[in-house]
Amino acid sequence: MEPTDRPSKTRQQRALFAVAVAELLALTLWFSASAVAPQLDELWSLSTSQSVGLTLAVQIGFVIGALGLAILGIPDRFNSRRIFVVSGLIGALANALLIGLDGDVFVFALGLRVLTGAALAGVYPSGLKVMAGWFKSGRGMALGVLVGALTVGSAGPHLIRGLGFDWRGVVLGASALTLAGVAIMAWGVSDGPHETATGRFSFGMVTRIVRNRGWRLSTYGYLGHMWELYAMWTWTASFLSASALAAGSGDGWVPVATFSIIGIGGVGAWLAGVAADRRGRTLVAGTSMAVSGTCALLTPLVFAVAPSVTVVLFLVWGLAVVADSAQFSTMATETSSEAERGTALTLQTALGFLLTLVTIRGVPVLADAWGWQWAFPILAVGPLLGIVAMVALKRSPHAVQLAGGAG
Repeated sequence: MEPTDRPSKTRQQRALFAVAVAELLALTLWFSASAVAPQLDELWSLSTSQSVGLTLAVQIGFVIGALGLAILGIPDRFNSRRIFVVSGLIGALANALLIGLDGDVFVFALGLRVLTGAALAGVYPSGLKVMAGWFKSGRGMALGVLVGALTVGSAGPHLIRGLGFDWRGVVLGASALTLAGVAIMAWGVSDGPHETATGRFSFGMVTRIVRNRGWRLSTYGYLGHMWELYAMWTWTASFLSASALAAGSGDGWVPVATFSIIGIGGVGAWLAGVAADRRGRTLVAGTSMAVSGTCALLTPLVFAVAPSVTVVLFLVWGLAVVADSAQFSTMATETSSEAERGTALTLQTALGFLLTLVTIRGVPVLADAWGWQWAFPILAVGPLLGIVAMVALKRSPHAVQLAGGAG
């Protein structure tokens, strides 16, 4: 049974800060190789498919790890903070081992990125579950802050590179930051009063979750969101560089601009969380997808123009593209039973990241065929379908479970 005592505001704020910082630091692992892909392309003589493979390997590893955790019910059988700590240690080690490799053993580099992704499957959802354990009222805001933190963390390697570090410095920096995040989660925060008790393994858990229409509709929205998100994050730097060169300007500003574009999503996730707790999750998520989808459609118009114009549109896109992410996670916790919260979150993220494999690989294919100017509009399909799912969820009986009845 869930504890009835409510934590003090001070304890909640401390937990909010600690968990968010831990997640921010650990998620620097995600793009640690992608952020230095241009350097690795040159040093390791990588083909385009090999370069894309470094990013896809993380996504594949995440999907494998998340599906394995969900099927075995591990997120609800073991303590979430311990899962975070163990996974973070594995991820930091796998990432750091990259610096000892070169292009002659590229297959080992791919293997390490797959392992890093699998480790992140134990970091991201478990961090969400830890945060949910501290908040019941205001959970949308809390998870919004957490997703905002991981957004900034994901952008971190681009900033490290922009500060002048070589690829080894970026990779080792990400591993060091992850270890700091592990230490915070291990010793800087405790379990919250709404943390669910660990339970026994049940083969029927995943089936029960999937049969829940409220969870399904929130996950359909999440899939629309994920169709767009990681492809946009992964290929923004390439679009900006191509646009700058086509406009006849240099592209030395691209790493810092890319960090800003991804990182501003942290603000969007926080603002959306606050608004969703008050106005309703389906409304806020639908609005966010409408803005981000529109930005995707407008990208051809800002190609090869002044960099300031291109960056402004991408900042708006970066603000909106991840703003809804935490609300899908919050909906998963609100429409699922308490005993299945962790598995519901992990399964949702597994399916979302599985879908990202399509668009992360597809965008550069479109860029090769049509040019970077026309590579991004296809991403608007996801938000459109996500909006349809949010309308259906708002009209369903499950809407009363969301945001205290706000839908």
